[in-house]
Amino acid sequence: MTHLLRPYGELLVAYLKPQRGRALLLAMLLVASIVLQLASPQVVRHFIDIGRQGSPLPELTQTAALFIGVVLGGQLLAAAVLYLGTDVGWAATNLLRADLLAHVLRLDLRFHNTRTPGELIQRVDGDVAALSNFFSQFVVRVLGSMLLVCGIVLVLLWEDWRLGLAICAIAALGMVLLGRLQGIAVPLVKAHRQGFAELTGFWEERLLGTEDIRALGAQPYIMRRHFDLLGVHMRKARLGNTALRIMQSAGELLLAAGTAATFALSAYLLYGGAITIGTVYLVFAYTDLLAWNVLAIATQLDDLQQASAGIERIYELRATASALPDTGHLELPAEAPAVAFENVSFSYGGTMNEERRTTSGTTTSGESSFIAHRSSFDWNLHDISFHLEPGHALGLLGRTGSGKTTLTRLLFRFYDPQHGAIRLGGTDIKALPVRALRQRIGMVTQEVQLFHASVRDNLTLFNSQIPDACILETIAELGLEPWLRALPAGLDTMLAPGGGGLSAGEAQLLAFTRVFLRDPAVLVLDEASSRLDPATEQLIGRATERLIRGRTAIIIAHRLTTVERVDDILILEDGRIIEQGRRAALRADPDSRFAHLLRTGIGEVLA
Repeated sequence: MTHLLRPYGELLVAYLKPQRGRALLLAMLLVASIVLQLASPQVVRHFIDIGRQGSPLPELTQTAALFIGVVLGGQLLAAAVLYLGTDVGWAATNLLRADLLAHVLRLDLRFHNTRTPGELIQRVDGDVAALSNFFSQFVVRVLGSMLLVCGIVLVLLWEDWRLGLAICAIAALGMVLLGRLQGIAVPLVKAHRQGFAELTGFWEERLLGTEDIRALGAQPYIMRRHFDLLGVHMRKARLGNTALRIMQSAGELLLAAGTAATFALSAYLLYGGAITIGTVYLVFAYTDLLAWNVLAIATQLDDLQQASAGIERIYELRATASALPDTGHLELPAEAPAVAFENVSFSYGGTMNEERRTTSGTTTSGESSFIAHRSSFDWNLHDISFHLEPGHALGLLGRTGSGKTTLTRLLFRFYDPQHGAIRLGGTDIKALPVRALRQRIGMVTQEVQLFHASVRDNLTLFNSQIPDACILETIAELGLEPWLRALPAGLDTMLAPGGGGLSAGEAQLLAFTRVFLRDPAVLVLDEASSRLDPATEQLIGRATERLIRGRTAIIIAHRLTTVERVDDILILEDGRIIEQGRRAALRADPDSRFAHLLRTGIGEVLA
């Protein structure tokens, strides 16, 4: 039982500590409520005994009024406990949800690539939602019920040790039984929750791809797969719910047997003259109170099991560490830094640990060891080396799958290379805090993530500290005023979910403004001008010129007009550099690959 309660205690301490004042008030109200619940049967017992003794009517009236006052006070305290407990519980739940979301966002892309967004939503929200009742009503009810049971045992021990021992035995038997059944049910409920997470992930992926699914006629396959997952989910749910029902039935049977036993013992003591008829009522009332509280625990067992399974899954998620250690402490200078790749090799199938193990083997030459090691992977980048001067722009060219996107992902430290180093301003990016590194780099990709919010919120990413004057100044500097004037409500224009209603060019213009507001020192631009109309392409071109001015930039180029804006050219093929140099020099060399691209057409050669 101890190992089952420890995770609950750790979470309670961690997330109730920030609101310990309200938690202390809740504890005081709970104790006061329990005292009144224990006092109410005592008042009735006194009323019965003095009534049998022929006490005068005023004394009986006073006792009745006291009973009404105790009951009314108990109800008011119970309502206050429920209200404050719910408030404290939801505040604690939201803190836990925020911590989990922040932890998931810090995890590396290898983790995210093996899990669907729907599954992660279920882990962050669904598992924590299962704890909401645990933090609020369950804790109040169950801990309150346990305190009340202890109070009942102590009071009955004071009345007659035999009654106290009987109630204590019933309570102890119930705790042992419920504890053992809980250990059986938790794995089943945990499997049920995982099955639902997988089903949620399936829904999320298929709903996002509904256009392709319809175009390819894949609905029958999707529905078959959906019914398969529903079947798995149903079987797991059936096992979990059956286990919960068995626990509830066991609690009800235990209560029935305990009530019968206390009735028999009370009758024996009454006929022996050891207790009064009022005490018999007291035993009956306390037994009934005990029964209701044990039943309350039984009815909360579903929440307990969901909380148990949720806590286990939460601890598993929190124990998942990022493959990218964030131990850097250095800072980048304010000006645009140089960007350098030094013998960088990377494979999505390899890890840094595997590289270290290989290079620490029996091979005497580190270089030959690396060559032997890299042959076991499908390398996405091979020995990439280049140096980009501060404030210069690099045009990155290559066919699809040549490694262009992989190179930019390494610059952001979405992954770490298995070999080599990446430097900004001469500093290895591993020596920089990940958050600080990514704040200094801006990116505009072909797929712009837009939110169901106003244009203002999409530009500032919900940062209310950025004034409208700064936004308008940025839009003017990028030459995007015509675009803004075309919007029906300007900055207050609401965007549909996912940016629906905006063209690809409008979305990219919005992304340009968003990046410019951040004022990064390094830019990565993956332009999508091939999908734009000529007017929007001109706007994009002017915005690009302003955006890269005074910044170090890497531009994945798809159009000759974009290549004309860069200082250096780097061409990738199968993860290797096949040509690099100054754009003007390569253009003037008729034998260069770049000159061939210009003559043939970059779109045709790199398609």
